[in-house]
Amino acid sequence: MADRIRLGMVGGGNDAFIGAVHRIASRIDDQYELVAGALSSTPEKSRASGEALGLPRIYDDFKKMAAREARRKDGIEAVSIVTPNHVHFAAAREFLKRGIHVICDKPLTSTLQDARKMVKAVQESEALFVLTHNYTGYPMVRQAREMVANGEIGAVRVVQVEYPQDWLTIEQDFKQAAWRTDPAQSGAGGSTGDIGTHAYNLACFVTGLTATELAADLAAFVPGRRVDDNAHVLLRFDSGAKGMLWASQVAPGNENGLRLRVYGETGGVEWAQEDPNYLWYTPFGEPKRLITRGGAGAGEAAGRVSRVPPGHPEGYLEGFANIYSEAAAAIRAHRDGSPVPEGVIYPTVEDGLAGVVFVDACVRSSARNAAWIKLV
Repeated sequence: MADRIRLGMVGGGNDAFIGAVHRIASRIDDQYELVAGALSSTPEKSRASGEALGLPRIYDDFKKMAAREARRKDGIEAVSIVTPNHVHFAAAREFLKRGIHVICDKPLTSTLQDARKMVKAVQESEALFVLTHNYTGYPMVRQAREMVANGEIGAVRVVQVEYPQDWLTIEQDFKQAAWRTDPAQSGAGGSTGDIGTHAYNLACFVTGLTATELAADLAAFVPGRRVDDNAHVLLRFDSGAKGMLWASQVAPGNENGLRLRVYGETGGVEWAQEDPNYLWYTPFGEPKRLITRGGAGAGEAAGRVSRVPPGHPEGYLEGFANIYSEAAAAIRAHRDGSPVPEGVIYPTVEDGLAGVVFVDACVRSSARNAAWIKLV
């Protein structure tokens, strides 16, 4: 593709898991070319990581990168920000104010104050902002959203979503564990910010509902841990529907057990991330029906983000790639001054703000013995 979008990256050096995921996702549909980066918090590590990737342009820090790339005729058009949470706002701001599109990892920021500043920065910029809540990119998540919107389960009554893991069941001593359990880098929420925001976003994305109140009971079971590693949250939605959310990183036997169940007046749907190509649909009083990605019963919303025939697995990387490809479609439309193509969906800065509001409310509710807190 002659007109690949020129992409930069902030964070995501050699020892960073999520940086490699973003790089792979950006190339699956051949929409981007990574040409510049400030890949680490130190110039030495940044240069070593950039050289290992063969980047044409390597910078010591994101401020120099943003300033210099904005001056180049062949400078980057978009940047991926894949740093720990506390860097998101400062890095994004530098690129947004220069009109460079931002694709940012979740959660939006580490604090609610920075989240609100990020929204303002996006509003004042001509650039697009995309948040990588990658699970919204799965075809059968899009299928579930379409079915709920079409009234195929009736008005939503009950929403149950969970995301259990076990990798922090004991104290861990490596980079990913260190920053994710450090409130100075992750924010006040541990499991709530890291995976609870995914669960919360998924519930809202599929149902189309907005949560108005929550009551949260957070725990840090590992001695000395300064952020939560388990969360039980009750939710009240604007429509009158009720919800329950469980996020845990201390649940032995669970790897990435994101699961959503939505029950309406006339039926229900159920989806699990570890078996992502299947969606269970149960009309009330009838046998369960299995809808497969690309199979009979799958609709247009799922079809437009599927790549291979049914029966061939598509999963995590492809879901991530769908967010990048949706962003590419929006960036190309922006470049041409044309409308975003019909059906293109990606998480926005407002979705990111909602996630940080969720984390903040969970922390405040738990501190008040699981009191009900309004989400504002």
